Amino acid sequence: MEPEEFDSDVLRQFVLAFKKGKLKPIVKSQPVPKNNKGPVKVVVGKTFDTIVMDPKNDVLIEFYAPWCGHCKKLEPVYTELGKKYKNEKNLVIAKMDATANDVTSDHYKVEGFPTIYFAPREKKNNPIKFEGGDRDLEHLSKFIEEHATQLSRTKQEL
Repeated sequence: MEPEEFDSDVLRQFVLAFKKGKLKPIVKSQPVPKNNKGPVKVVVGKTFDTIVMDPKNDVLIEFYAPWCGHCKKLEPVYTELGKKYKNEKNLVIAKMDATANDVTSDHYKVEGFPTIYFAPREKKNNPIKFEGGDRDLEHLSKFIEEHATQLSRTKQEL
């Protein structure tokens, strides 16, 4: 609530609108990227639901901070990972600056940087956190292939 003038009537109207569910939450967000065609999709607060929570796609999402040394070290590996899976139509490799954007789902806890989750299609409220492995191309690829619901390369191997 950020009123120009504040009095009991303004507060009453705000509370009534809130109770009726007519208020939209304020989401901290960078501008939506005009061009998001790269191998790693950029997610911002306003696009979190449409990209990460899309039930048609598996999504690997990295939450990073621009000042984080581990994140900077991961950047070229993560870009390579995006290139490796760019032809998978049901898999999105994405990243989000968690210092400049709100994560609009409570199921994605970001307590350090980088934090990486795999969000399986149709199970967006049960993301799988990447833990314990090296953040290299081999381990991230293995993590994706272990949890992906539909990869074309898996079908070719069978």
